[in-house]
Amino acid sequence: MGAHAEISEDGADRADRGDKGDGESAYLVGRARAALVREIDASGAWAADPGWRAVFAAVPRHLFVPYYYVAGAGGYERRWGESPDPAARERWLRGAYEDVPLATRMRDGELVSSSSQPSLMARMLAELRVADGDRVLEIGAGTGYNAALLARRLGDDALVTSVDLEPEITEAARRHLAAAGYRPVVVTGDGARGVAARAPYDRIIATCGLPTVPRAWLAQSVPGGRVLAPLATGLVALTVRDAAHAEGRFLDTPAYFVPLRGGGPEAPLPRLDGLPARAREDELFHFLLALTRGRTDPRAAYDLWRREGRPERERYGITVRGEHAWAWLDDPAGPHTWPLPG
Repeated sequence: MGAHAEISEDGADRADRGDKGDGESAYLVGRARAALVREIDASGAWAADPGWRAVFAAVPRHLFVPYYYVAGAGGYERRWGESPDPAARERWLRGAYEDVPLATRMRDGELVSSSSQPSLMARMLAELRVADGDRVLEIGAGTGYNAALLARRLGDDALVTSVDLEPEITEAARRHLAAAGYRPVVVTGDGARGVAARAPYDRIIATCGLPTVPRAWLAQSVPGGRVLAPLATGLVALTVRDAAHAEGRFLDTPAYFVPLRGGGPEAPLPRLDGLPARAREDELFHFLLALTRGRTDPRAAYDLWRREGRPERERYGITVRGEHAWAWLDDPAGPHTWPLPG
C-alpha cells in the first residue's frame, strides 16, 4: 500500500505542499480541487457510488499533469507547472482543476495521450461498481491519475494494475504516481492482451476507445466480473459470464477517447450525403453510425433510427460469445444486430 497523503482542512495534502513548497500554492490547490469536486458533485456523476467524492477530494490532479496543451487560434499552448512566470504557473494550476480533458502528449501535431474530463472519470469509476478487495485492471495508463483514484478508493495499491503500450507513457505515469504517494503496478504492454500475469480481475476499465471487446479481457476476468469500456461514442458495461461470454448495455452518456493502440484500425464513418440535416447533426444518429461502422448503409441506418424513435444509448448493447461479438438494439437475439470485428 502506498504512503498516501493526509488531507488537511483546506483540501491540500502533504504532496501538494512538497510539490511547490509554499503556502500560497497549497491554498490555491485546495481551493481549486474543492471547486472541482463541487462541480462534479453537481453533475451527478458519482450518483451510483457517492464514495468517490472523498477520493476525488483527496487525490491531487495537478501532480499528474506537470504540463499539458491547450488548443488556441494559433495552435496548442503548452502550460507548464515549472514556468518561471508566476502568472503562467497559476494558469497551469487552475487549468489542472478545470472539469475538462487535458491533452498531455502530442506527436507530430496529433494527440496520443490525455487526462480525461474528471466528471466523466467519476461517472466511469462509479459505474465500475468496485468493492473492497476487488482486483482492477486499467487499460490505458494515461497520466496515472485514474490509477491513483482507484488505489485510493481500494486502499491497497497492489489491487490495481494499469497497462499501456507506450514506454514513455508508463514511465511518466509511474513518476506521477510516486510523486502523489501511490504505487499501483504499471505495465508496459499491449492493452488488448490484458495483463495475464496479474489476473484474475474483478473489474476491468478502459480509458481508450475500442473497435471491439478483446477476448483476453474475458479470459482474465472472474465470473461475474464487470468490464467498462468506451466503444463507438459511448460506454458499455459488460457482465462477464465466463471466459468466452459477456453481455451488457451502454450507459446514457456520450464518451470520446483516444483509440486503443494495438486494438486494430476502425473503418471510417460513411458519407451522409442526401440524409436530412436533422440526422446528420444528431449525436445519437452518429452513435448508431459509429456502432455499425461500415456494416450498415447510412440510409438504412437512418430509416431504422427514425422508425425506432431516435433510440437513446441505453437501448443498445454488446454481446460477446465465443468467436462472435455483436452490437444490438433492444434484444441480443435481434432483429436489429450488427457484427463487431473479431
